[in-house]
Amino acid sequence: MVVTAQHLASEAGLQILKEGGNAIDAAVAVGYALAVVDPCCGNIGGGGFMTLHLANGRNVFINFRERAPLKASRNMYLDGAGNVVPGLSTRGYLAVGVPGTVLGLDTALKQYGTMTRKQVMEPAIALAEQGYVLQPGDVAILTGGGRHGDLDALSGPSELFAQQPNIASIFLKRGKALKAGDRLVQKNLARTLRLIERDGPDAFYRGPIARQIVRASERHGGLLRMTDFRSYTVEQSTPIECDYHGYHVISAPPPSSGGTTLCEILNIIEPYPLARLGFHSAQATHDMVEAMRHAYVDRNTLLGDPDFVKAPLGMLLSRDYAARLREAILPNRATPSDQVKPGVAPHEGTNTTHYSIVDSKGNAVSTTYTLNSYFGAVVMAGNTGFFLNDEMDDFTSKSGVPNLYGLVQGENNAIAPGKRPLSSMAPTIVTHNGKLFMVFGSPGGSRIITIALETFINVVDYGMNIQQAVDAPRFHHQWEPDVIQYEPLAFSDKTMAELRDMGYKLKAYAPWGSAEAILVDSATGLLYGGVDDRRPGGAAMGY
Repeated sequence: MVVTAQHLASEAGLQILKEGGNAIDAAVAVGYALAVVDPCCGNIGGGGFMTLHLANGRNVFINFRERAPLKASRNMYLDGAGNVVPGLSTRGYLAVGVPGTVLGLDTALKQYGTMTRKQVMEPAIALAEQGYVLQPGDVAILTGGGRHGDLDALSGPSELFAQQPNIASIFLKRGKALKAGDRLVQKNLARTLRLIERDGPDAFYRGPIARQIVRASERHGGLLRMTDFRSYTVEQSTPIECDYHGYHVISAPPPSSGGTTLCEILNIIEPYPLARLGFHSAQATHDMVEAMRHAYVDRNTLLGDPDFVKAPLGMLLSRDYAARLREAILPNRATPSDQVKPGVAPHEGTNTTHYSIVDSKGNAVSTTYTLNSYFGAVVMAGNTGFFLNDEMDDFTSKSGVPNLYGLVQGENNAIAPGKRPLSSMAPTIVTHNGKLFMVFGSPGGSRIITIALETFINVVDYGMNIQQAVDAPRFHHQWEPDVIQYEPLAFSDKTMAELRDMGYKLKAYAPWGSAEAILVDSATGLLYGGVDDRRPGGAAMGY
């Protein structure tokens, strides 16, 4: 089973599985295919994380998150008065971190795959060279129309494309946005992919691709240099793991906050009878929101790149700590976020895409990778054919000042040369009684963690099937701003009135995220795919 946010990418992964490849082979094929058919979010100009549950029972986390350029500095986005300069960390070459996707995918293929680079990259190269006919869902990806599910879609990406001839020549037709029925051909990207297929990561990090990016960066005030590319590394580690009602959760460790924060929330809410309280009832929502509030203050202030910050993971993941947090939660009253801070007891101290894959042998891959915001920094170096990330915005530009996703973060995520910015990505795998049970994740910026949380408990606590679980309306709280964000139809009028009586502020948003998930039936072994209807171009495909 392959589940992605773009149907042609799902087909590419399925093709690899049918040809005898394993889930990792398919994951690499999908990663490259999404760089072609999901250009706002799929990428070779960004980075991300891959969580593996291998058929032999081993769990592995592959970290190919971007790094800050070696010339980066702590206050690089502040003006002379010490204020954040709007847009400096989100648009243009100064916003770009060193991309990690190419080395990440190649590392996964070499160590855990069974196929050659040529085999797994051929579907993506064909899609770029020959093009593909745009469906309405594909047009929504390119134009920001429809329910793309991300916080920061550009109101008119075509206007920015038009300002850059190398982008306009690919993504505009006679100066206008592409429409359904048009064929999108990406010859430059095809040449780039051919170079990677032939020479491997060296083409990207030591060869002509890196040189083009560095030349463009130097011309346009960026900090990227060849030393940044040559020194880039991928890291492998043990995932974050925790248990919830007998289910074993395997997710992303730092520099992602995803697994730690997800597990902290699950530890807090585990004793609450959510099923009896009812889906999105006022009491169940209150219990979950307060858990989110406490976990996000820890996320925003205590976590960071483990090469630079020693986070108290043992404390954050302990059930004793969760119990102390529960004691601070009032049974029927909101706790204002200004009373929930690090150092105040009991605390111590979108744009993205996701895909899920399971093969016939029981290998499972959960991958989330990103350009950060919609089309990243909206720059494309020379004739490379791909967008570059604006991942530097995920750092703390200034302590206490919200970033693109409204997160108010602390010193542990301050900018430093070679550092990886803190992420919310949470590619997650769940086992039950030693057997594979779920594979899931989502884009959505700071909301990724709560999307993963709700997708999981929708199945485990509320008994939904996997399609219902990913489609169900969502809510979110991240400590600051102190408001419950909710999608249309997430709450009844009665529930909203009860929540306001408890002291909550509520704010409606357009639908967000795009959970792509797989559920394994423990009795039959059948695989069920759920593709989020917020991304209508996606597909769940299996055989």
